[in-house]
Amino acid sequence: MREILIRGAEVVVTMDAARRELRGADLLLRGGEIVALGQGLVSTGEVVSARGCVVTPGLINTHHHLYQTLTRAVPGGQDALLFGWLKTLYPIWARMGPEEIFTSAQIGLAELALSGCTLSSDHLYLFPNGARLDDTIAAAAELGLRFHPTRGAMSIGESAGGLPPDALVEREEAILADCIRVIDTHHDPRPGAMLRVGVAPCSPFSVSRELMRDAALLARDKGVMLHTHLAENDEDIAYSLHKFGCRPGQYAEDLGWTGADVWHAHCVKLSGSEIDLFARSSTGVAHCPCSNCRLGSGIAPVRAMRDAGVKLALGVDGSASNDAGNLIAEARQALLLQRVQNGADAMSVREALEIATLGGAQVLGRPELGSLEPGKRADLAIWDVSGLEAAGAWDPVAALLLSGPTRVKHLFVEGRPVVQDGQITTLDLPRVIERANALARALAR
Repeated sequence: MREILIRGAEVVVTMDAARRELRGADLLLRGGEIVALGQGLVSTGEVVSARGCVVTPGLINTHHHLYQTLTRAVPGGQDALLFGWLKTLYPIWARMGPEEIFTSAQIGLAELALSGCTLSSDHLYLFPNGARLDDTIAAAAELGLRFHPTRGAMSIGESAGGLPPDALVEREEAILADCIRVIDTHHDPRPGAMLRVGVAPCSPFSVSRELMRDAALLARDKGVMLHTHLAENDEDIAYSLHKFGCRPGQYAEDLGWTGADVWHAHCVKLSGSEIDLFARSSTGVAHCPCSNCRLGSGIAPVRAMRDAGVKLALGVDGSASNDAGNLIAEARQALLLQRVQNGADAMSVREALEIATLGGAQVLGRPELGSLEPGKRADLAIWDVSGLEAAGAWDPVAALLLSGPTRVKHLFVEGRPVVQDGQITTLDLPRVIERANALARALAR
């Protein structure tokens, strides 16, 4: 059984119940598990020096659209609000196929890994030209990240009053049948699982009420989680009021979309009563600050959600609306936006880091992740704070969000190295980048 000793960290940020930060500490990993944490640990296995480094739990990304990584900075979508942005990108995404979906996921997941992420969800809601959720699952398995993909869907096209073009929507019977297929084929409910699958109709403006209700029933029958977009911007609220005669929170509650097995992306425009609903029902939220800024959606009421007890995590969202996929940078943006809105004492660095780690584990229902403690899985990020970005920093933990670095030195997932000395170990990344750029150029043509 493989054993690794992480030796001599400047600080280990445990995120345990006492939020301890241990100086000069070691971590002993064995068989994908943290077995000991303290000073002066010994091992006959591999030794990794963490001198001059901060060690944190692996960051957890709870909302992404990995297929979008081939469509960054697309002209026509750079200065649009959500609905206009989507209408610009839909025809481009319709030209994708399995290779584009797979390669885009490779790039997006590699970018996340280099920014300290050990577990990512993905929301894939369009399947053009034979693409399947299996394409992103294959990319994550090759890279070695823990993965929680969700089988998304769109069923109401333009001709029926929806937003997406008819060519990108599916029959609802086929959607539900494929949800069953991917769950039965891929979902692993065991603690420590590398792969779990969720059910995720895209949004209230692209699927029917019936599909939302049926998806919730299916997910609970199968014991998997539910995910969608909700209350993302003013257009979203107006659509809900016009089409359904209620706000998004009421719509979600009526259709079974609240509870500990549900998490919603964005929630920029939640009202006070909707925040209380989510807190009472243990419904999770994936906060996507950079994308919300990029699309002009607004600043989510994160302080109010945290104070009410809503489970809150971070998401980078798709790389056509962020357009980066750097999760530690997302934590910094979350911190800064709450201070812009509520004052300099509205959120501390350590609270933002907690949201990025433990918060993600809580939202995705993974109690074995999110903190560094004996018995937890060995998912951790090692950040070198001895370099330029953190030079002069008095508090190396705060430096992670206030100055940098924004790229990990080492990353371990289930005790296996995915990043070593700042380089991906599991992919020929230059070759993948070359292929991604070629596919992006073909889409542009």
